[in-house]
Amino acid sequence: MDLFAIITVLFAISAIFSYATNRWTKLPGVIGVMLMAIIMAIISFIAAKSFPGLYSFISGFSASIDFSKAMLDVMLGFLLFASALHFDVQKLKENIRGVLMISTVGVLLSALIFGGSLFYIMKMLHFDLPLIYCFLFGALVSPTDAVAVAALLKKSKMPKRLEHIITGESLFNDGIGLVLFITFLELASSPDKTFSLEGAVLLFAQEVFGGLFLGALIGWIGYKMMRSINDFQTILLISISVVMIITKTALLLHVSGPLAVVAAGLLVGSRPFSDDPQVRTSEFLEKIWGIMDELLNTILFVMIGLQMVLVHITKDFFLIGIIAVFLLLMARALSIILPIVLLRRSMKLKYNNILILTWGGLRGGISVALALSLPESPYRGLILTASFIIVVFSVVVQGLTLNKVVNKLVG
Repeated sequence: MDLFAIITVLFAISAIFSYATNRWTKLPGVIGVMLMAIIMAIISFIAAKSFPGLYSFISGFSASIDFSKAMLDVMLGFLLFASALHFDVQKLKENIRGVLMISTVGVLLSALIFGGSLFYIMKMLHFDLPLIYCFLFGALVSPTDAVAVAALLKKSKMPKRLEHIITGESLFNDGIGLVLFITFLELASSPDKTFSLEGAVLLFAQEVFGGLFLGALIGWIGYKMMRSINDFQTILLISISVVMIITKTALLLHVSGPLAVVAAGLLVGSRPFSDDPQVRTSEFLEKIWGIMDELLNTILFVMIGLQMVLVHITKDFFLIGIIAVFLLLMARALSIILPIVLLRRSMKLKYNNILILTWGGLRGGISVALALSLPESPYRGLILTASFIIVVFSVVVQGLTLNKVVNKLVG
Protein backbone atom coordinates (compact mmCIF):
# COMPACT_ATOMS: atom_id res chain seq x y z
CA MET A 1 0.00 0.00 0.00
CA ASP A 2 1.46 3.36 -1.03
CA LEU A 3 1.92 6.26 1.40
CA PHE A 4 -1.06 8.29 0.17
CA ALA A 5 -3.36 5.27 0.43
CA ILE A 6 -2.17 4.61 4.01
CA ILE A 7 -2.82 8.24 4.99
CA THR A 8 -6.24 8.17 3.27
CA VAL A 9 -7.38 5.01 5.08
CA LEU A 10 -5.99 6.26 8.40
CA PHE A 11 -7.80 9.61 8.11
CA ALA A 12 -11.02 7.87 7.03
CA ILE A 13 -10.95 5.46 9.98
CA SER A 14 -10.10 8.30 12.38
CA ALA A 15 -12.97 10.41 11.01
CA ILE A 16 -15.48 7.54 11.34
CA PHE A 17 -14.37 6.66 14.88
CA SER A 18 -14.32 10.32 15.93
CA TYR A 19 -17.81 10.83 14.51
CA ALA A 20 -19.15 7.74 16.27
CA THR A 21 -17.55 8.79 19.56
CA ASN A 22 -19.05 12.27 19.43
CA ARG A 23 -22.42 11.12 18.04
CA TRP A 24 -23.23 8.12 20.21
CA THR A 25 -20.96 7.96 23.25
CA LYS A 26 -20.09 10.25 26.13
CA LEU A 27 -16.46 9.15 26.24
CA PRO A 28 -13.57 11.60 25.89
CA GLY A 29 -12.53 11.72 22.24
CA VAL A 30 -9.15 9.99 22.45
CA ILE A 31 -10.49 7.22 24.69
CA GLY A 32 -13.47 6.62 22.42
CA VAL A 33 -11.48 6.35 19.20
CA MET A 34 -8.87 4.12 20.85
CA LEU A 35 -11.55 1.78 22.22
CA MET A 36 -13.18 1.54 18.79
CA ALA A 37 -9.85 0.71 17.17
CA ILE A 38 -9.25 -2.00 19.81
CA ILE A 39 -12.76 -3.40 19.27
CA MET A 40 -12.12 -3.47 15.52
CA ALA A 41 -8.87 -5.36 16.14
CA ILE A 42 -10.65 -7.88 18.40
CA ILE A 43 -13.46 -8.38 15.87
CA SER A 44 -10.91 -8.97 13.12
CA PHE A 45 -9.27 -11.66 15.28
CA ILE A 46 -12.59 -13.37 15.96
CA ALA A 47 -13.71 -13.15 12.35
CA ALA A 48 -10.35 -14.23 10.92
CA LYS A 49 -11.61 -17.70 9.88
CA SER A 50 -15.03 -16.59 8.62
CA PHE A 51 -13.84 -13.40 6.94
CA PRO A 52 -10.15 -13.91 6.10
CA GLY A 53 -10.22 -11.00 3.66
CA LEU A 54 -11.23 -8.54 6.40
CA TYR A 55 -8.54 -9.77 8.76
CA SER A 56 -5.96 -9.75 5.97
CA PHE A 57 -6.81 -6.13 5.09
CA ILE A 58 -6.72 -4.84 8.70
CA SER A 59 -3.56 -6.71 9.63
CA GLY A 60 -1.88 -5.76 6.36
CA PHE A 61 -2.83 -2.12 6.81
CA SER A 62 -1.58 -2.09 10.41
CA ALA A 63 1.68 -3.74 9.36
CA SER A 64 2.19 -1.13 6.63
CA ILE A 65 2.37 1.60 9.29
CA ASP A 66 5.80 1.98 10.85
CA PHE A 67 4.33 3.14 14.14
CA SER A 68 7.63 3.56 15.94
CA LYS A 69 9.08 5.79 13.22
CA ALA A 70 5.85 7.69 12.65
CA MET A 71 5.46 8.40 16.35
CA LEU A 72 9.04 9.17 17.40
CA ASP A 73 10.33 10.83 14.22
CA VAL A 74 7.23 12.63 12.91
CA MET A 75 4.18 13.06 15.15
CA LEU A 76 5.83 13.45 18.55
CA GLY A 77 7.51 16.75 17.70
CA PHE A 78 4.24 18.39 16.62
CA LEU A 79 2.32 17.04 19.62
CA LEU A 80 4.94 18.17 22.14
CA PHE A 81 5.29 21.60 20.53
CA ALA A 82 1.52 22.08 20.73
CA SER A 83 1.49 21.09 24.42
CA ALA A 84 4.46 23.32 25.25
CA LEU A 85 2.98 26.25 23.31
CA HIS A 86 -0.09 26.19 25.58
CA PHE A 87 1.81 25.59 28.83
CA ASP A 88 1.99 28.45 31.32
CA VAL A 89 5.70 29.16 31.76
CA GLN A 90 5.06 31.11 34.95
CA LYS A 91 3.38 28.06 36.48
CA LEU A 92 6.34 25.97 35.36
CA LYS A 93 8.71 28.31 37.22
CA GLU A 94 6.57 28.06 40.37
CA ASN A 95 6.66 24.24 40.27
CA ILE A 96 10.09 23.74 38.70
CA ARG A 97 11.59 21.88 41.67
CA GLY A 98 8.80 19.32 41.74
CA VAL A 99 8.82 18.94 37.97
CA LEU A 100 12.59 18.37 37.78
CA MET A 101 12.65 16.04 40.79
CA ILE A 102 9.88 13.78 39.52
CA SER A 103 11.02 13.86 35.88
CA THR A 104 14.58 12.77 36.73
CA VAL A 105 14.94 11.04 40.10
CA GLY A 106 11.34 9.87 39.96
CA VAL A 107 11.72 8.22 36.54
CA LEU A 108 15.01 6.57 37.54
CA LEU A 109 13.54 5.18 40.77
CA SER A 110 10.39 4.02 39.00
CA ALA A 111 12.37 2.12 36.33
CA LEU A 112 14.59 0.43 38.92
CA ILE A 113 11.75 -0.43 41.32
CA PHE A 114 9.59 -1.75 38.50
CA GLY A 115 12.41 -3.77 36.94
CA GLY A 116 13.57 -5.26 40.23
CA SER A 117 10.08 -6.19 41.42
CA LEU A 118 9.13 -7.64 38.01
CA PHE A 119 12.26 -9.81 37.99
CA TYR A 120 11.39 -11.13 41.45
CA ILE A 121 7.77 -11.89 40.42
CA MET A 122 8.93 -13.61 37.21
CA LYS A 123 11.20 -15.85 39.24
CA MET A 124 8.32 -16.78 41.53
CA LEU A 125 6.12 -17.62 38.53
CA HIS A 126 8.97 -19.51 36.80
CA PHE A 127 9.06 -17.17 33.80
CA ASP A 128 12.38 -16.56 32.06
CA LEU A 129 12.94 -12.81 31.85
CA PRO A 130 16.52 -11.65 32.58
CA LEU A 131 17.02 -8.76 34.98
CA ILE A 132 18.43 -6.46 32.29
CA TYR A 133 15.26 -6.92 30.21
CA CYS A 134 13.15 -6.18 33.29
CA PHE A 135 15.03 -2.89 33.67
CA LEU A 136 14.70 -2.23 29.92
CA PHE A 137 10.95 -2.77 30.23
CA GLY A 138 10.90 -0.40 33.20
CA ALA A 139 12.78 2.27 31.24
CA LEU A 140 10.26 2.36 28.40
CA VAL A 141 7.12 2.49 30.59
CA SER A 142 8.30 4.66 33.51
CA PRO A 143 8.27 8.09 31.78
CA THR A 144 4.77 9.52 31.61
CA ASP A 145 3.53 10.37 28.14
CA ALA A 146 3.08 14.09 27.44
CA VAL A 147 0.64 13.34 24.62
CA ALA A 148 -1.65 11.15 26.73
CA VAL A 149 -1.40 13.53 29.70
CA ALA A 150 -2.25 16.58 27.59
CA ALA A 151 -5.15 14.81 25.89
CA LEU A 152 -6.76 13.44 29.06
CA LEU A 153 -6.12 16.26 31.54
CA LYS A 154 -7.92 18.87 29.46
CA LYS A 155 -11.30 18.05 31.02
CA SER A 156 -10.04 16.78 34.36
CA LYS A 157 -10.89 18.32 37.72
CA MET A 158 -7.38 17.92 39.06
CA PRO A 159 -6.08 20.76 41.26
CA LYS A 160 -4.15 23.19 39.06
CA ARG A 161 -0.89 22.81 41.01
CA LEU A 162 -0.88 19.03 40.53
CA GLU A 163 -1.96 19.41 36.90
CA HIS A 164 0.97 21.72 36.24
CA ILE A 165 3.39 19.30 37.94
CA ILE A 166 2.15 16.28 35.97
CA THR A 167 2.08 18.18 32.67
CA GLY A 168 5.54 19.68 33.25
CA GLU A 169 6.92 16.31 34.27
CA SER A 170 5.56 14.65 31.13
CA LEU A 171 7.20 17.31 28.96
CA PHE A 172 10.65 16.90 30.51
CA ASN A 173 11.00 13.26 31.56
CA ASP A 174 11.94 12.01 28.09
CA GLY A 175 15.59 12.91 28.70
CA ILE A 176 16.24 10.52 31.58
CA GLY A 177 13.83 7.95 30.12
CA LEU A 178 15.64 7.84 26.78
CA VAL A 179 19.07 7.59 28.43
CA LEU A 180 17.86 4.68 30.59
CA PHE A 181 16.30 2.98 27.56
CA ILE A 182 19.44 3.31 25.42
CA THR A 183 21.73 2.22 28.26
CA PHE A 184 19.72 -0.88 29.16
CA LEU A 185 19.19 -1.74 25.49
CA GLU A 186 22.95 -1.69 24.87
CA LEU A 187 23.55 -3.90 27.91
CA ALA A 188 20.81 -6.30 26.82
CA SER A 189 22.12 -6.46 23.23
CA SER A 190 25.75 -6.89 24.36
CA PRO A 191 25.81 -9.06 27.51
CA ASP A 192 29.61 -8.75 27.75
CA LYS A 193 29.44 -4.98 27.88
CA THR A 194 29.77 -3.44 31.34
CA PHE A 195 27.77 -0.48 32.59
CA SER A 196 29.63 2.82 32.46
CA LEU A 197 28.33 5.54 34.77
CA GLU A 198 30.52 8.08 33.00
CA GLY A 199 29.11 7.05 29.63
CA ALA A 200 25.54 7.27 30.92
CA VAL A 201 26.17 10.75 32.35
CA LEU A 202 27.73 11.93 29.10
CA LEU A 203 24.84 10.50 27.11
CA PHE A 204 22.38 12.21 29.44
CA ALA A 205 24.20 15.54 29.11
CA GLN A 206 24.33 15.25 25.32
CA GLU A 207 20.68 14.30 24.97
CA VAL A 208 19.25 16.74 27.53
CA PHE A 209 21.42 19.84 27.35
CA GLY A 210 22.06 19.41 23.64
CA GLY A 211 18.33 19.12 23.01
CA LEU A 212 17.46 22.12 25.16
CA PHE A 213 20.13 24.26 23.48
CA LEU A 214 19.04 23.22 19.97
CA GLY A 215 15.38 23.92 20.73
CA ALA A 216 16.10 27.28 22.35
CA LEU A 217 18.30 28.36 19.43
CA ILE A 218 15.94 27.40 16.60
CA GLY A 219 12.90 28.47 18.62
CA TRP A 220 14.45 31.91 19.24
CA ILE A 221 15.28 32.35 15.53
CA GLY A 222 11.75 31.30 14.57
CA TYR A 223 10.21 33.62 17.16
CA LYS A 224 12.25 36.61 15.94
CA MET A 225 11.09 35.91 12.38
CA MET A 226 7.45 35.57 13.45
CA ARG A 227 7.55 38.74 15.52
CA SER A 228 8.94 40.80 12.62
CA ILE A 229 5.90 40.23 10.35
CA ASN A 230 2.10 40.48 10.55
CA ASP A 231 1.07 37.86 7.98
CA PHE A 232 -0.50 35.00 9.96
CA GLN A 233 -0.11 32.41 7.19
CA THR A 234 3.64 33.01 7.13
CA ILE A 235 3.83 32.92 10.93
CA LEU A 236 2.07 29.54 10.96
CA LEU A 237 4.42 28.20 8.27
CA ILE A 238 7.43 29.34 10.29
CA SER A 239 6.13 27.61 13.46
CA ILE A 240 5.60 24.34 11.54
CA SER A 241 9.05 24.65 9.98
CA VAL A 242 10.60 25.17 13.42
CA VAL A 243 9.22 21.80 14.56
CA MET A 244 10.33 19.99 11.42
CA ILE A 245 13.82 21.49 11.41
CA ILE A 246 14.32 20.71 15.10
CA THR A 247 13.13 17.12 14.68
CA LYS A 248 15.45 16.41 11.75
CA THR A 249 18.43 18.24 13.23
CA ALA A 250 18.06 16.46 16.57
CA LEU A 251 18.23 13.09 14.78
CA LEU A 252 21.41 14.13 12.98
CA LEU A 253 23.09 15.51 16.12
CA HIS A 254 21.90 12.67 18.40
CA VAL A 255 20.27 15.01 20.92
CA SER A 256 16.79 14.80 22.42
CA GLY A 257 14.26 15.92 19.84
CA PRO A 258 11.36 15.87 22.34
CA LEU A 259 13.18 18.19 24.74
CA ALA A 260 14.22 20.42 21.85
CA VAL A 261 10.67 20.98 20.58
CA VAL A 262 9.45 21.48 24.16
CA ALA A 263 12.08 24.19 24.69
CA ALA A 264 11.07 25.87 21.41
CA GLY A 265 7.37 25.65 22.24
CA LEU A 266 7.85 27.16 25.69
CA LEU A 267 9.99 29.97 24.26
CA VAL A 268 7.54 30.84 21.47
CA GLY A 269 4.45 30.48 23.65
CA SER A 270 5.74 32.65 26.49
CA ARG A 271 6.49 35.74 24.41
CA PRO A 272 4.19 38.27 22.72
CA PHE A 273 4.27 38.67 18.95
CA SER A 274 3.47 42.36 19.09
CA ASP A 275 3.48 45.25 21.56
CA ASP A 276 0.02 46.20 20.30
CA PRO A 277 -2.65 44.48 22.47
CA GLN A 278 -5.06 44.59 19.50
CA VAL A 279 -2.84 42.16 17.60
CA ARG A 280 -3.99 38.65 18.56
CA THR A 281 -1.43 36.61 16.66
CA SER A 282 -0.45 34.53 19.72
CA GLU A 283 -4.08 33.65 20.39
CA PHE A 284 -4.72 32.61 16.80
CA LEU A 285 -1.50 30.58 16.66
CA GLU A 286 -2.41 28.71 19.84
CA LYS A 287 -5.89 27.95 18.48
CA ILE A 288 -4.52 26.58 15.21
CA TRP A 289 -1.96 24.44 17.05
CA GLY A 290 -4.72 23.33 19.44
CA ILE A 291 -6.72 22.02 16.47
CA MET A 292 -3.64 20.29 15.06
CA ASP A 293 -3.05 18.75 18.49
CA GLU A 294 -6.60 17.36 18.64
CA LEU A 295 -6.34 15.99 15.10
CA LEU A 296 -2.98 14.29 15.62
CA ASN A 297 -4.10 12.89 18.98
CA THR A 298 -7.12 11.27 17.36
CA ILE A 299 -4.99 9.71 14.61
CA LEU A 300 -2.37 8.61 17.14
CA PHE A 301 -4.79 6.75 19.39
CA VAL A 302 -6.43 5.09 16.39
CA MET A 303 -2.97 3.91 15.33
CA ILE A 304 -2.27 2.51 18.81
CA GLY A 305 -5.50 0.52 18.70
CA LEU A 306 -4.81 -0.79 15.19
CA GLN A 307 -1.31 -1.93 16.15
CA MET A 308 -2.88 -4.43 18.56
CA VAL A 309 -3.75 -6.57 15.53
CA LEU A 310 -0.04 -7.33 15.23
CA VAL A 311 0.44 -8.28 18.89
CA HIS A 312 0.57 -11.97 19.72
CA ILE A 313 -1.33 -12.22 23.01
CA THR A 314 -1.10 -15.46 24.97
CA LYS A 315 -2.45 -16.28 28.42
CA ASP A 316 1.02 -16.01 29.91
CA PHE A 317 1.74 -12.69 28.22
CA PHE A 318 -1.64 -11.34 29.30
CA LEU A 319 -1.01 -12.39 32.91
CA ILE A 320 2.40 -10.72 32.90
CA GLY A 321 0.83 -7.59 31.42
CA ILE A 322 -1.74 -7.40 34.23
CA ILE A 323 0.99 -7.93 36.82
CA ALA A 324 3.08 -5.22 35.14
CA VAL A 325 0.19 -2.74 35.42
CA PHE A 326 0.05 -3.09 39.19
CA LEU A 327 3.83 -3.15 39.57
CA LEU A 328 4.11 0.06 37.55
CA LEU A 329 1.51 1.79 39.72
CA MET A 330 3.41 0.69 42.82
CA ALA A 331 6.73 1.85 41.36
CA ARG A 332 5.20 5.18 40.36
CA ALA A 333 3.85 5.76 43.88
CA LEU A 334 7.13 4.84 45.57
CA SER A 335 9.16 6.96 43.15
CA ILE A 336 7.26 10.17 43.96
CA ILE A 337 7.21 9.72 47.73
CA LEU A 338 10.72 11.20 47.97
CA PRO A 339 9.85 14.37 46.00
CA ILE A 340 6.64 14.78 48.01
CA VAL A 341 8.49 14.45 51.32
CA LEU A 342 11.24 16.86 50.26
CA LEU A 343 8.99 19.44 48.63
CA ARG A 344 5.80 19.10 50.67
CA ARG A 345 6.19 22.35 52.60
CA SER A 346 7.74 24.56 49.93
CA MET A 347 5.21 23.48 47.29
CA LYS A 348 2.23 23.04 49.62
CA LEU A 349 1.81 19.40 48.64
CA LYS A 350 -0.13 16.91 50.75
CA TYR A 351 0.48 13.20 51.19
CA ASN A 352 -2.78 12.32 49.43
CA ASN A 353 -1.25 13.98 46.37
CA ILE A 354 0.86 10.82 46.01
CA LEU A 355 -2.23 8.87 44.90
CA ILE A 356 -3.37 11.63 42.52
CA LEU A 357 0.09 11.96 40.96
CA THR A 358 0.29 8.17 40.70
CA TRP A 359 -3.08 7.75 39.00
CA GLY A 360 -2.50 10.79 36.79
CA GLY A 361 0.83 9.49 35.47
CA LEU A 362 -0.49 8.25 32.13
CA ARG A 363 1.36 6.20 29.53
CA GLY A 364 0.71 6.36 25.81
CA GLY A 365 2.21 6.20 22.35
CA ILE A 366 5.84 6.73 23.37
CA SER A 367 5.91 3.50 25.40
CA VAL A 368 4.37 1.57 22.49
CA ALA A 369 6.80 3.16 20.00
CA LEU A 370 9.84 2.29 22.14
CA ALA A 371 8.58 -1.28 22.62
CA LEU A 372 8.08 -1.67 18.87
CA SER A 373 11.62 -0.37 18.29
CA LEU A 374 13.13 -3.24 20.30
CA PRO A 375 15.28 -5.60 18.22
CA GLU A 376 14.20 -9.20 17.82
CA SER A 377 14.83 -11.31 20.93
CA PRO A 378 13.06 -14.09 22.85
CA TYR A 379 11.62 -11.43 25.16
CA ARG A 380 10.42 -8.81 22.66
CA GLY A 381 6.94 -10.27 22.26
CA LEU A 382 6.36 -10.39 26.01
CA ILE A 383 7.53 -6.81 26.58
CA LEU A 384 5.52 -5.54 23.59
CA THR A 385 2.32 -7.26 24.70
CA ALA A 386 2.69 -6.10 28.31
CA SER A 387 3.42 -2.53 27.12
CA PHE A 388 0.19 -2.49 25.13
CA ILE A 389 -1.75 -3.71 28.16
CA ILE A 390 -0.19 -1.00 30.33
CA VAL A 391 -1.02 1.73 27.79
CA VAL A 392 -4.60 0.54 27.29
CA PHE A 393 -5.14 0.36 31.07
CA SER A 394 -3.56 3.77 31.53
CA VAL A 395 -5.57 5.54 28.83
CA VAL A 396 -8.91 3.79 29.32
CA VAL A 397 -9.11 2.90 33.03
CA GLN A 398 -6.98 5.65 34.57
CA GLY A 399 -8.22 8.21 32.05
CA LEU A 400 -11.90 7.45 32.69
CA THR A 401 -11.60 7.29 36.48
CA LEU A 402 -9.15 10.16 37.06
CA ASN A 403 -11.85 12.66 38.01
CA LYS A 404 -13.44 10.20 40.43
CA VAL A 405 -10.09 9.62 42.13
CA VAL A 406 -9.47 13.38 42.36
CA ASN A 407 -12.95 14.05 43.75
CA LYS A 408 -12.55 11.29 46.32
CA LEU A 409 -9.20 12.56 47.58
CA VAL A 410 -9.69 16.30 47.24
CA GLY A 411 -13.42 16.76 47.62
